[in-house]
Amino acid sequence: MELMDLFLTSLGASVVVYCGLKLIRFSQVLFPNIWFPLSQTFFTSMGEWAVVTGASEGIGRAYALALAEQGMNVVIMSRTKAKLDQVAKEIGDKTGQKVKVIVTDFIQEYIFDEIEAQLKDLDIGVLVNNVGVLPSMIPHRFLDCPDVDQVSELVNWCIDMCKIILPGMENRRKGLILNISSGVVCVPFPLYSLYAASKVFVHKLSQGLHLEYKDKGIIIQSVAPFGVSTRMTGYQATNLVTLSPEHFVKSSLEYVRAGDNTYGSVSHTLLSWILQTIPSKLLDVESIQQMAQDYIENRLSNSASNTSTDNGRK
Repeated sequence: MELMDLFLTSLGASVVVYCGLKLIRFSQVLFPNIWFPLSQTFFTSMGEWAVVTGASEGIGRAYALALAEQGMNVVIMSRTKAKLDQVAKEIGDKTGQKVKVIVTDFIQEYIFDEIEAQLKDLDIGVLVNNVGVLPSMIPHRFLDCPDVDQVSELVNWCIDMCKIILPGMENRRKGLILNISSGVVCVPFPLYSLYAASKVFVHKLSQGLHLEYKDKGIIIQSVAPFGVSTRMTGYQATNLVTLSPEHFVKSSLEYVRAGDNTYGSVSHTLLSWILQTIPSKLLDVESIQQMAQDYIENRLSNSASNTSTDNGRK
């Protein structure tokens, strides 16, 4: 009887500890400003400049503007000069910070020597690696997937940008690197397998590098959003789960001291917890995969039709 009492007491204590830890974790998600407070000079204390790739629109543009509002000068990089110039003007007009524009296409070879030369004399405190490639918005099985090579180039880009920026941060013993991955890292993602795999690589790379360099004062974090209304997602209407780029970036910056990874917002964190409770065997059912493929194709078709109609009315 005493043995049974001891077992039940131990079991009850374990449940209480487990639930307590879950409540703490939930409170950290709800109240990042309490658990992970940032001083007003946190970002500028890392360095004078922030480098943001994929900054011509969407999440990258929102990060560049948000970091400039924190008092940092920004280097914005993308392949479209006209869009970059527009973003640079917007940042300059709104914040008065310096903006350096670098036009580059990550799928081109031998570009990193030029990038490194242009960044050489800058005191870089923050890097946002935001380049992303979705081979096709329409779901495809692996053998039918177009532009496979571009996905591998995305992985190389993330590695090379870290190799350019990290040495300076290591020498100064401070810095912040935000590698934008995706919420799909938490579950298998059939029909977008290549995209998901590239984001899992970014996620795990960030976690590993954080462990390697955190003792040198450098934070390296994987930021894993789910729905954000950008060109890549077909500019979906915003709601509790699909956030605007500005909303998501403002929220995600509150979690930069939360560890090696974050989903960036309360709703996206809750969504990750829910998805991880779904048995992975359900994703193996071909009828479910086909249903998902048909649904996305119909949404894209309707979106294109609505756009054409709206353009015809202008």
